[in-house]
Amino acid sequence: MKKTVFLLVASFPDSLIKFRGPLIEALREAGCQVHVAVPGLSGDSDIASRLSELGVQVHDIPLQRTGMNPVKDLSALFALRKLMRRIRADYVLGYTIKPVIYGSLAAWMAGVENRFALITGLGYAFTGEATGLRKVLRTLIQQLYRFSLSRNRLVFFQNPDDEALFRQLSLLKPAILSRVVNGSGVDVAEYTVPPLPETPSFLLIARLLGDKGVREYAQAAALVKQRFPNVMFRLVGWIDDNPDAISQVELDAWIAAGTVEFLGKLSDVRPAISESSVYVLPSYREGTPRTVLEAMAMGRAVITTDAPGCRETVVHGGNGFLVPVQDVSALAESMIKLIENHEQAAAMGARSRQMAEDKYDVHKVNAVMLKEMGLT
Repeated sequence: MKKTVFLLVASFPDSLIKFRGPLIEALREAGCQVHVAVPGLSGDSDIASRLSELGVQVHDIPLQRTGMNPVKDLSALFALRKLMRRIRADYVLGYTIKPVIYGSLAAWMAGVENRFALITGLGYAFTGEATGLRKVLRTLIQQLYRFSLSRNRLVFFQNPDDEALFRQLSLLKPAILSRVVNGSGVDVAEYTVPPLPETPSFLLIARLLGDKGVREYAQAAALVKQRFPNVMFRLVGWIDDNPDAISQVELDAWIAAGTVEFLGKLSDVRPAISESSVYVLPSYREGTPRTVLEAMAMGRAVITTDAPGCRETVVHGGNGFLVPVQDVSALAESMIKLIENHEQAAAMGARSRQMAEDKYDVHKVNAVMLKEMGLT
């Protein structure tokens, strides 16, 4: 008897293990033969071998993660269609912009019956003021979303604001079903709750992009250090190939001034979270931020923005504080509150851990997705 063939389409190899590893395991436990299609995996033997150990069949595809080159994007579309026909896919799920758009269209063209999409966030084209290149990109991506999502049976969102926006902009036709899930989830069993460090310490983990609030974090750090020079502000991440990326000059200036301690890109962020007392994410918009969930699972208070995707993770005054987007003063004030009240930071961290267990456990999230896709 032929096994159910499930194809997961991604744009970034690292995400397959870090964000989708438990989903892959859940699909295999449900009796699926799991395939993944992702660009650039042939050069990353570690991820490829780890996926093979999970029993996953890996396919390298010519998909550019960034940029809008019509010829190359069409090449990726037809490569995906060819792959889906060859492996006789029964289910296809794409996540992030290009895998959602071209994965959905290729699955429709290949006659795959069960087509799904996961909107993990809206990205550069949807954030900030729509002028110039961003306006052109926003219009193009919305048109592509509108056309491709209409080919799906169901679309998953990671927060209700994104779902409402897609409905409001008619990117999702009324006939297409949608479901909000609690982010990608986090395996709380893999995270311990270490004691808070004696000296208050803040941490931000992000791609170094403007719309992640990296500049606001550095500016707030400079303000706070005027009163509390010994408080640490650590930054984990890397400069991404993105029009909104922080420049190396900016980063070097923050480091030289002693405003932030830059730890670079880490394969395991748990030691960095362990050394922090409060996690900060001043992002302009998210799907559901994985780094916040990791910090919550490790019992850390969270300061984030009252923005889509972020506001779902924090009960203001409960497990942290919500601040307005791009409000450096409010961000600094919230930091100071937790510097001056160690007990409050600890109590908020305990609530974060409880929320991670109750709401964001990855096994609960994946169970909902498999049920909605008709696999359980």
